[in-house]
Amino acid sequence: MNRPVDIAPGVAWFPALTPTLPPATHTNSYALGDGPCVLVEPATPFEDEQAAWLRWAHDVAKTHAIEAIVVTHHHPDHVGGASRFAQALGLPVWAHAETASRIEVPVARTLAEGDELRLGSQIWRVMFTPGHAPGHVCLVEPSLRIAIVGDMVASAGTILIDPIDGHLGHYLAELRRLEGLVLDVALPAHGAPITEPRNLFRHYVDHRLKREAKVVHSIERAGTATLDALLPLAYDDTITALWPLARLSLESHLLELERQGRAALYAGSWSLTA
Repeated sequence: MNRPVDIAPGVAWFPALTPTLPPATHTNSYALGDGPCVLVEPATPFEDEQAAWLRWAHDVAKTHAIEAIVVTHHHPDHVGGASRFAQALGLPVWAHAETASRIEVPVARTLAEGDELRLGSQIWRVMFTPGHAPGHVCLVEPSLRIAIVGDMVASAGTILIDPIDGHLGHYLAELRRLEGLVLDVALPAHGAPITEPRNLFRHYVDHRLKREAKVVHSIERAGTATLDALLPLAYDDTITALWPLARLSLESHLLELERQGRAALYAGSWSLTA
């Protein structure tokens, strides 16, 4: 894999191996700014990959004053190198307040919806996009029509909404917001740059709604059933090796149906309310 890769003037891509979920194997970091710059996603926990990441950062620093390290959210495959990189480079970490409360590295600046990162001629605007994670943020540069989208979408596979800290309804709402942007390229945390991103955002929403309909149909068929009994019905199109992840996704769908008042859990079993 070649790295780094220049996406546009003042936008560079550096993928690093991380312990992420398949089919992804790497998490992408980005250098943003054509004057001062920031480095996004201090992801890798692996020593050899961290050394390569730091060499890249030092190369960036030869031509750009690096202002900070930006974290899109708190998941381990996004912050595995945060402590080492911040210390080695003497840089502050910027993240949403919800992310700051979930990582061990001190956050010097909390990012919120509408904040602007002025990096030379580029102005990267913060979008607060919870759902995959409570503190998830994206960065959008309208003049470039480029967005850093973290784990909102990936160029291969889908994004897991874990019921522990995810919220499917919020996630779908933020995907619809992203779909409304005028973008030429979306830069995800996993996989290659995404051209025609609006189509992918719409596809992700449609995919989740089709799965939701299948979950509802599965409950109708069963009448009342536990989560584990619903799994082979709602995910009969998914190989069993992926069922542990599918089980988490199913639970997120059920919780969202419960929030909508369309399903209820009683004595360990799910049923429809109407």
